This record gives sequence, C-alpha cells and structure tokens, in this order.
Amino acid sequence: MKFSMSFRLLSCLFLVFGISNVARADSLRDALSSAYANNPQIAAALLSVKASAEDIAMRRSGLLPSINANIDFTNSWVIAGGNVIESTKGSLGISYSQTLFDNLKTDAQIEQARAYTEVASQALRSATQNVLLSAATSYLNVVRETRLVQLRAENVAFYQAQVRSSQDRLSIGTGTSTDVSQAKARLAQGVASYKSSINNLRTAQANYQRFVGKKPQNLSLSFKFGGLLPRSLDEAQNYANKLHPAILSAKAQMRAAQSGSDAAKRAFGPTLRLIGNIGGAQDFILGTTTPSASVSLSLSVPLYQGGAMGASVRKANLNQIKSEIDVLSAQDQVRAAIVSSWSGLQNSKSQIEAAQSAAYSSRQVLNGVIEERNVGQRTTLDVLNARADLTLVQESEIIAQSNRYIAAFSLISATGRLSARDLGLNVQIKSADGYITKVEDVWQDLRSLSE
Repeated sequence: MKFSMSFRLLSCLFLVFGISNVARADSLRDALSSAYANNPQIAAALLSVKASAEDIAMRRSGLLPSINANIDFTNSWVIAGGNVIESTKGSLGISYSQTLFDNLKTDAQIEQARAYTEVASQALRSATQNVLLSAATSYLNVVRETRLVQLRAENVAFYQAQVRSSQDRLSIGTGTSTDVSQAKARLAQGVASYKSSINNLRTAQANYQRFVGKKPQNLSLSFKFGGLLPRSLDEAQNYANKLHPAILSAKAQMRAAQSGSDAAKRAFGPTLRLIGNIGGAQDFILGTTTPSASVSLSLSVPLYQGGAMGASVRKANLNQIKSEIDVLSAQDQVRAAIVSSWSGLQNSKSQIEAAQSAAYSSRQVLNGVIEERNVGQRTTLDVLNARADLTLVQESEIIAQSNRYIAAFSLISATGRLSARDLGLNVQIKSADGYITKVEDVWQDLRSLSE
C-alpha cells in the first residue's frame, strides 16, 4: 500500500511536469528560433560588433580634415597713470587642420580596426553557435528525461504487479516469502529510480527555459538536418577551415597583429600637416575690425622618444608571431572537435542498432521467463532480473537516440554551419553588416548635422 500510494503521487508529479501542455507542441526548430531571437548573449555580441566598428571611423578620421569655429570675447581693464583703461575685443574665426602624410601609419591602423571588427563579428557567430547548440542540447535532454520517466514509471507498475503476484502465490501455497521480499526490494529500487528521473527532468526543464526562454511543451525527438551533416571527415574539415568562427577569428587576429606591426614601424616616418586659419578681430571700444588669415605646413620627424617606439615595434612583432601560432592552435582544436563529434555520431548509431536488437531479444526473454515461472520452472527472481535487463537496454536506447542528435548538432557546430540561416529558422537574422557599412561612410557626420 505504501509503495502504491507513493507511485500514484509520483505519477501525478509526472503529469504536472511532463504532459501538462499537450495542447501545444514545441518542435526543435521552434525552440531554436526562440533561443536565437531572445538570448541576451547574442544581443550583447551584436552590440560588441557595432561598438568595434566605430573604431574604424575613429581611425579614418586621422586622415580627414578637422574644421572648427572659434569665438572669443575679452573685456579687460588696465590701470595706467591713475587712469582705468577699458578694452573690449572679440574675434571670430575658422580653423582647418589635416594630416597630409604620416608614412601610411593611419592606413595601417584603419586596417587593424577593420580586422578587430571582423574578430567581433566572428565572436557573434561563435555566440550564436553556442546558444543554438545549448538550446538543442537542452531540448533533447528534456525529451530523453521525459522518456526515461515514462519507462521507469512502467517499470514501477511492473514491479507492483510482481509484488501482488508473489503475494497471491504465497497465499495459495505456490510461492514463498522470499519471493515477496525480493519483489518488494526490486519495487523499492524502481521507485527510487523513478524519483531520480523526476528530479533529472526538473533540471532538464529548467535548463530548457534558461536557453529557450519558455517552458517546454510536449517536445518530440525529430529534426531534419537536410544537407548540413558532412558526408566525411575530410568534408567536415574543409567546411571548418572556411567557416568556423574560431579559425576565422584567429586569422582576423593575425591580420590585426600584422597591421599593428606595420603601424608601429611606420611611426618612425615623417608626418606632414596642413594648418589654416581665417577670421577677424573686433575692437568694440575703438570700433576697428582686423581681418586675418594664415596657412602653414608642419613637418615633424621623430628622432628619439626614450625607447618607447622601439619597444612598441618589438611588442607588435611578438604579437604577430603569437597570432600566427594562435591560428594553428585554433585549427587543431577545431579538428579535434570534428573528430570527436564525428565519432560520437557514429558510435550513437551503432549503440541504437545494438540496443534495439537487444531490447527485442530481452523482451522475448522476459515473456518466456514469466511463462516458465508460472509453470514452476523459474523463480520470481528470474523474472525480476529479466525485467531489469530489458529496462537497462531500453534506457540505453533512449540515451543513444538523444546522443545521436546531440552529436549531429555538435558536428554541425564544429564545421561552423550552426547558424540561424543554415538551419532555416524563421527569424530575423542578426547582423551588423549594415551598421559597419554606415560607419565606413566618412561624411555621415556632416549629413547628420544638415538633417
């Protein structure tokens, strides 16, 4: 009675956690779309790309004119020979300054800013991949834990039936008290396993809500990958070399380091500036106006800076060497991830086939053992062991099916193709390309002022 009441209570909990929202189903594609649209990590990474793009505009300004309007107003008093002399003057002018030549240092800094913007763009792609993979994993974990709860609930019901059957046989003299005790012990194990499954399901549902942004509703184990899955390891590696954000980010970092080295070296060269002023001064006391204008060229060549420039060159060269090593490291890491995901996918397929075959055989064995027990040729313990064997292979099949999908998504991520566009999600693609193009427009500030 105690086990029966406990099981009914747990069954109610399962109904609450597992199938309370059967009226509406969330497909895996729906979950991925929700995760992509609402995840704050992707939104933050997008803002980082836009912020990085502003560095391009700031670097480009180094070669563009700087024009300022200046207004001065001065009222002064001077005591001379016991008299106070007041002077009120004002001036209005426009100043112009532009770097005409800086040994191409600014050009190198512009390229460096563009490379860093590419790094930020790849960070956005990486964040997207991580979010989508986490969302897919959390979805599949909920499906797996739900199926395990269902299986273990059936297991508890089976053991309850065995307890009743052993008690009935004991009452008519065909069974023993040992059979009853063994059945009750196995029922207790089944209830404990069921409770553990309920807790695991709660955890999986919490992770699902964290990554997808809503509670799971009637999930199912199905997804069409189309042509996203590579057909071989070589094909997967070729995709990764072209598309994986970790590799592309490392290469962009290398370009940034190369540009930084160029900028540090070119800082030793001359800088030529054009400076111009035009305006006028007004003496309000005397009523006179004095116009003025000037144009000058300024050439400067660094001779000695206390060793700072030499240190900057050496540091830039070291960073360039490090960036080249980082590219090799990123390629090795991605290659290892591809092999691991590929192996996991192949292993899960083999495990599913083995588990399905074993489950069929174990089910036949269980049915046979029950019939033999009923005619006195087997014991209750034999039935319980046969049921445990069947449950074990059924659980392994459920886990292998979930792992197969997770390995598939991991493999797609390792090739760099786990994106909203490649998955065909019904969402607005988050990209900073239009913003970067707008930032590259050097006359935008002037147009903004005229609007």
